[in-house]
Amino acid sequence: QARLVESGGGLVQAGDSLRLSCTTTGRAFSIRAMAWFRRTAWKEREFVSAVSWSDGTTYYSDSGKGRFTISRGAADNTVFLQMSSLKPEDTAVYYCAADSGLKPYSASYFSYTKYDWWGQGTQVTVSS
Repeated sequence: QARLVESGGGLVQAGDSLRLSCTTTGRAFSIRAMAWFRRTAWKEREFVSAVSWSDGTTYYSDSGKGRFTISRGAADNTVFLQMSSLKPEDTAVYYCAADSGLKPYSASYFSYTKYDWWGQGTQVTVSS
């Protein structure tokens, strides 16, 4: 089974930047998309960004658009989230997720129901 492992979180000040990484291990040949969600005090799983594994189309939340950039690794087994101009409200546990391609249905890139493989999360804390 494939595993997703996030890294790159940490404690930063408002206005700083961070680059999160997510690597997949094991059998993950059928992946259709990967995404980033975050757990905050307001939402258990808030959509942040996603990327199609077939054509590279990217998707962003309103809060992240213009500040965050999602990208795929050259080997197609990693995904990154470059975050700039961080705000205290960005403080959250960030989770990497994947659509395994094994489900008999499809869902919106913005919906957590599309993704069935999840990482353990990495903490991002932004101080004011």
